[in-house]
Amino acid sequence: MRKNLIFAEGEVRFLREMTRSKVDFMIVGLSAAALQGAPVVTQDVDLWFRNLSDPSITKALRKVGGAYVPPEGDHPPVFSGEAVQLFDIVTHMHGLKSFEEERRGAVKIPLGGFTVAVLPLDRIMKSKRSLGRPKDKLALKVLSDALRAARGRSARKG
Repeated sequence: MRKNLIFAEGEVRFLREMTRSKVDFMIVGLSAAALQGAPVVTQDVDLWFRNLSDPSITKALRKVGGAYVPPEGDHPPVFSGEAVQLFDIVTHMHGLKSFEEERRGAVKIPLGGFTVAVLPLDRIMKSKRSLGRPKDKLALKVLSDALRAARGRSARKG
């Protein structure tokens, strides 16, 4: 039985290929929160990359039948293909430090025989507070409760 049921097999395969190809990325947003136990629902999986021009991203995409579509005009960069249709590319995280600084504090989450880097709950909350959108404000209470619960579990283990 698979542990993290928020991803379908094709999505896990893409994440595995990126990990094998040593692409430096993090899962951010509500998907990252869900992987850390927050009871949230989201329609996409936000990925933040150190370097979008890394050829290893294209290599991983090809292995799962996906492609990278670069930004054009007002349109942001996107992935296309069935296995990657739920993934969104994040180019900036509001209210946070640089990718490199945030990546140092990433949480490692096991996923099907490999691990993925995930933005910690407190940093997700900081970004959502910074954005201040109504949907982000609604998520903050749930994220705060999940963070408190995670800290309580950690304190009991220690």
